[in-house]
Amino acid sequence: MKTTIFFLFCNIFLYATTPTLKPIDSIEINGTVKDMVLRDHVLVVATDMGHIEIKDIDNNNSNIKNIAIPNVKDFMGDEIPARVMSTDKIDNKYLLLSDSGKNGYSDLYIYDKNLTQILSAKDKEAIIKARFIDKEHILLGYLSNEVALLNLKSKKESYKVQLSESKFSDFALNEDKTQAVFSCESGILTVVDVKTGKVLKELKGLNLDNVYKVDFKNGIVSGAGQDRRASIYDVSTGKGSYILGNFLIYATALSPSAKKVAFAMDEQNNISIYNSSTKSKIALLKGQKSTLNVIIFQNENKIFSASDDSTIMVWDLNKK
Repeated sequence: MKTTIFFLFCNIFLYATTPTLKPIDSIEINGTVKDMVLRDHVLVVATDMGHIEIKDIDNNNSNIKNIAIPNVKDFMGDEIPARVMSTDKIDNKYLLLSDSGKNGYSDLYIYDKNLTQILSAKDKEAIIKARFIDKEHILLGYLSNEVALLNLKSKKESYKVQLSESKFSDFALNEDKTQAVFSCESGILTVVDVKTGKVLKELKGLNLDNVYKVDFKNGIVSGAGQDRRASIYDVSTGKGSYILGNFLIYATALSPSAKKVAFAMDEQNNISIYNSSTKSKIALLKGQKSTLNVIIFQNENKIFSASDDSTIMVWDLNKK
């Protein structure tokens, strides 16, 4: 009887020490969110309605501007808004990578006072994700799991490297943009040198299936796996461990220090926050309405998250 009471007390204590948090704010977007980045206190949001929205997070998330790209034609020949799959910002320059509507090929635009198209369906490039490295270079992730570095002046690639035969899923840059980690359907994560495309290391053994999303902060990599494994690697050693979820894990993010990690761990689209070292759960964020696709830590406690809908949630881990 005493043993039963003891274990019951322990379970109640553990439950009580993992607070459930609700969002402190929300941001409504005109369209479904497909990608999102936070740069210089500005949130840049890519939508399926042919535009990006730029929000000032220091001014009540007010709208700074929208940048639209031309419509595309669907398989019936009707004009529809282009789906912006990936976006980024550097200084006052914006990147918009979209579906061209033709055979899975991509359009790439740069906005710098004016909109300039860099790639079109005529170039026959199936690019899934793109990020600025500097003002003149963009890192590209191809559907075929190739990595390339595009020079915007010459519109030519400095290199193009095949990482594996598996289909590409995601990539994330480290803080100084010298390295990137790529994920694919095999579960193997590949760390590459951004300047040369050289493969520096493979992180493997934790995920056995597709890794939907990755993050890379302070020498730590997190992976969101189809196999319900939330993986955490130390890049320097190549070793790590995983937390088993209850459902497919679609999204992840690391705090700037990498001491905290976020994963979408269950079918209810909740976000679980863990201590990266101990794997102990810090908080459960409840309120997301559909499948998560992006989580961003602004700092150690403030988080932005976006699902496959038109609402971005804002969270504060200090407000329990």
